[in-house]
Amino acid sequence: MRIVLTGGGTGGHIYPALAVAKEILRKEPQATFLYIGSGKGLEADIVPRAGIPFEAIEIAGFKRKLSFENVRTVWKFIRAVSRSKELLRKFKPDVVIGTGGYVCGPVVYAAAQLGIRTMIHEQNVVPGLANNFLSRYVTNVAVSFQDSFAHFPKAKTVFTGNPCATQVLQGNAEAGKKSLGIAPDKRLVLIFAGSRGARAINETTLAILPDIHQYPGHHFVYVTGEVHYENVIKQVERIGKPTNLTVMPYAHNMPDLLAASDVVIARAGASTLAELTALGIPSILIPSPYVTNNHQEKNARGLESAGAAIVITERELSKEKLQEALHEIIVDRDRNQEMRKNALALGMPDAAERIYRLLSTGQAL
Repeated sequence: MRIVLTGGGTGGHIYPALAVAKEILRKEPQATFLYIGSGKGLEADIVPRAGIPFEAIEIAGFKRKLSFENVRTVWKFIRAVSRSKELLRKFKPDVVIGTGGYVCGPVVYAAAQLGIRTMIHEQNVVPGLANNFLSRYVTNVAVSFQDSFAHFPKAKTVFTGNPCATQVLQGNAEAGKKSLGIAPDKRLVLIFAGSRGARAINETTLAILPDIHQYPGHHFVYVTGEVHYENVIKQVERIGKPTNLTVMPYAHNMPDLLAASDVVIARAGASTLAELTALGIPSILIPSPYVTNNHQEKNARGLESAGAAIVITERELSKEKLQEALHEIIVDRDRNQEMRKNALALGMPDAAERIYRLLSTGQAL
C-alpha cells in the first residue's frame, strides 16, 4: 500500500496521522508513505524525525470573517492544489489521508480531483473548516466522537475513535519511571499543555509547587512547552525546586510517562483525551479557550459527565481550584479508582486498527 498523509499546524493533527502510519506498517511492513505538510508547521520537524519522507506546500488558513487576506489565501490554495497534484502524480498513492489543519485542504482536494481514494479523520466533536469543506469530496470520514455524525454526510461517516489511543498502549510504565530516575513505587502526576505549552497552566502550576511536598508518595512531572521552558525554570529556581519534581520542555517518551501516570493535568485536545481514556487515567482538564468553536471544552465535558475527569475552565482556573481538585484525586483513592474505571469505559484502544480496516475493506468493524 502507498499512502499519502497530510495534516498539521499542531500536534493534535500530526500525531494521529503518525499513529495511523504505525498501525499500517504493523499490518503491512512493505507499505510506503509520503507526508505533505506546511514548511512552517510543527510537522516539518516532527515528521522527518519519525522517518517519513516529507514534502512542503505553501498554504494559509482562511479567516472566519471577510477580509482581503482571504483573497490571497484563495490564490495560495489554488497554487497548493496544483503543487499537490504534482506530488501525487509522482508518488502514485493508493489512498490519501487527511487529519485536519488547513494544510490538508489542498492535498485531499487534489487527490479527490485525481480520482484517488481519500479519507479524513476528525479528532474533535465539532469539525474545523478544512474537514468541513473536504467532507463533500472524500471517500470516507472517520470520527472520534459519536456526536460528530451531525456534522458530516452520514453515508460516508464511520465512528473509529482516535488512533492515538492505540499508539499510547505501547507505552512502558517501568521505562517511564526509569527515565526520571524515580523509584518504581512512586505514583506520577503528569502536567502538560500540548506541544506549545500554555501560559495559564504554567502560572497556576508554579503557584502550587511550594505545596507538592505534602505528597511524598507522588512525583510530579511538569512539561512546560519549549517556548515557556526558560522562563519557567527561572521561576522554579526562585521558588525552590521540590525534591519530587522534574521539569522538562518537551517529553519525547510521552507514551511511557502516560503509562506510568496516576493523575494527569492537561488541556483537552482530542488526542490527549483518547490517550487518557485508553489508559484509564484520572485527569484534571483545563480546556483551551483559544480554539475553534470552543471544541476543547465540549470534548472535556464528555469525560466530566462520565465521571472520568474534573474540568476547570481557564477563566475559573486558580491556585486554590487546582489544589482542591488535585488533592481530591490523589488522597481519595476510591475516587481515583472510580475515575480510572470510568475513563477506561470511554476508551477505544483499537481505534488505529478500525481505521486500517476502513482503509482496507471500507468497513471499520
